[in-house]
Order: sequence, then structure tokens, then C-alpha cells
Amino acid sequence: MTQPDNHEDDGNPKFGRLLIVLIIAVLFCVALTWVMGAVFPNFPNFS
Repeated sequence: MTQPDNHEDDGNPKFGRLLIVLIIAVLFCVALTWVMGAVFPNFPNFS
């Protein structure tokens, strides 16, 4: 079912790329929250 790959792949490049994407996603959420807080003064509580 699985094809044998010719190169040695221990998963480090994929894990590094995933870690970079995860950090970028977290920074994007932080930036989005900061922009919402700056644009809308009562962002955390809309009530």
C-alpha cells in the first residue's frame, strides 16, 4: 500500500514547516485581536 521512498525522511522538515505555519497562525490571531481592540473600543464585551 505504501510506496518505499528512496530518501531518508525523519519528519523534521515537515514538522518545522508545520511549526512555522502554526506560529504564523497564532501571530495572525493576535494581530486580528489587537486590530479589533483598536478599532472597536468595547471588543471583548459587546453587551
